[in-house]
Amino acid sequence: MKKVSEILAVHFKKWGINHVFGIPGKAVTPLILDLNHQGIEFVLSKHESGAGFEAAGYALMNNKLAVAIGTSGPGGTNLLTAAGQAKASHLPVLFITGHPSIQDSGKALGQDSTMFGTDLVKMFEPVTKFSARVERADTFKSYFQHAIEKAYSGVKGPVHLSIAADVLAEPIAEFEMELPEELHPVAPNLDLCIDLINRPGKKVIWAGKGVHSSRAYRELKRFAETFGIPVMTTPGGKGVFESHHNLSLGAYGLGGTEEASAYVEGGLDLMIVMGTKLSDMSLAGLNASNYPHNVIQFDYDHTFTGKSIQVNTLPIIGDIKTNLNALFEKLHTKEVTRSPFNIEDYRVTEPAGESHANRNTSPMSAVEAVKVMNTAFDEDTLLFGDDGSHTFYAIKHFDIKMPGTFYFDDVFGTMGHAIGYSIGAKLAAPEAKVVCLTGDGCTFMHGTEISTAVNYGANVIFIIFNNGKIDMVDTGMSMNLGKAVGTVYSTMLDAQKFGESMGALAFKCYTAQELADSIEKAKLANTTVVIEAMIDPFEIPPTTKRG
Repeated sequence: MKKVSEILAVHFKKWGINHVFGIPGKAVTPLILDLNHQGIEFVLSKHESGAGFEAAGYALMNNKLAVAIGTSGPGGTNLLTAAGQAKASHLPVLFITGHPSIQDSGKALGQDSTMFGTDLVKMFEPVTKFSARVERADTFKSYFQHAIEKAYSGVKGPVHLSIAADVLAEPIAEFEMELPEELHPVAPNLDLCIDLINRPGKKVIWAGKGVHSSRAYRELKRFAETFGIPVMTTPGGKGVFESHHNLSLGAYGLGGTEEASAYVEGGLDLMIVMGTKLSDMSLAGLNASNYPHNVIQFDYDHTFTGKSIQVNTLPIIGDIKTNLNALFEKLHTKEVTRSPFNIEDYRVTEPAGESHANRNTSPMSAVEAVKVMNTAFDEDTLLFGDDGSHTFYAIKHFDIKMPGTFYFDDVFGTMGHAIGYSIGAKLAAPEAKVVCLTGDGCTFMHGTEISTAVNYGANVIFIIFNNGKIDMVDTGMSMNLGKAVGTVYSTMLDAQKFGESMGALAFKCYTAQELADSIEKAKLANTTVVIEAMIDPFEIPPTTKRG
């Protein structure tokens, strides 16, 4: 016999989970103690949302289950945003929340998480794939199994269990459970897909973050090269295809390139969509006049296939990597028609100007800052982009040298989530080179997690673009409504002092050269680093296509 909390800890250890993220509270302390007994490091985050973001980054990097813990009541509600973000990122995170005592349900309780107080099970339902309350220890095994299976079935995602303190401490018969084996059936209509691709006409591949989820980088490249079809990415798909490939058009939508816009202009015969819901951020700039005649949409979830662009759509449902590999097998018996494409026909040359490295103006432009980063970081550096103008500059101007090294969410879009994602990723893979690109607004929201990075040796380089305002909203309000209200900070963040106050090595940079020098110092430092880049507040970000 073992306590429920012990069984949880034993399974996490068996599954290779070496870090669990959260904030302790009375209702979950039995589990935290048993994690410690199993040699699992409990990472004390600064806010439950930060803990959830860190767990999501951990799951992304390890490509397996991660765990975040919050106590009952507000500890659970603080995790809700992180659960929504994990769901948008398709990451298997187990959120565990507590309850004071199931035996006392119905009485007045502090931080009650049942229907008599804050019903966490109901609250988690829209932002997870499964949410349940374990009210008896003898039902724990069943609920635990359901939760893990749901996290791994179909499109991966977060799940939630609310387990009361007295249930956690109750002994039950021991059992062993394995993580589910991932089984991906092949779509039955791949022959139709090949026939449609082989038709003559102007074509494009539009790749989203589903390619990240499937780790289908090689397959995407092989597909593009086999048929000679150019590739553009959604904002969330940034990082799935290398920038300097002769079939790369860069990004489309917010932060999109002139090359991608020029290619799409005038319409398309076929658009091959891979792993994207085609949100408004992706579709910005696309209108009915340049809609494709046909769409092939590769996606694991059919919910949004054929809905964002309402033209004739062939859905290829299932895992992208699996279906592309199955398609390659079929190509052995079929002729392939390669599309004629020359990137130089759509290349837009930037106007000549003074090199960013030689300028000494203050403050620097965001474009200059991104170009400095582009030069300074190695090809295998992992960059996590936060939600805001800063990352849209990177979507347009940062080069992808190695697929799978740039992550950004363009669906749920929590400001500050990348701070936690980068920390979790670094703890999962200590040898990886991890950089977080964030802004002053994001740092105001979740920047205290930099302290978590310092405390647990997650030596992330945090680059904070500081222009004293919530830039993307400020620009949107000004251009669309004629006036921006509530977007400028009357007292600017001093990110250098903020970072230093939490124990990080910190720099403040006013010029591109200072930024370049600071990055070189950060790369050599064996510690968490904050680099504050003072950015021109009047620069117009590449986000104006969205109404």
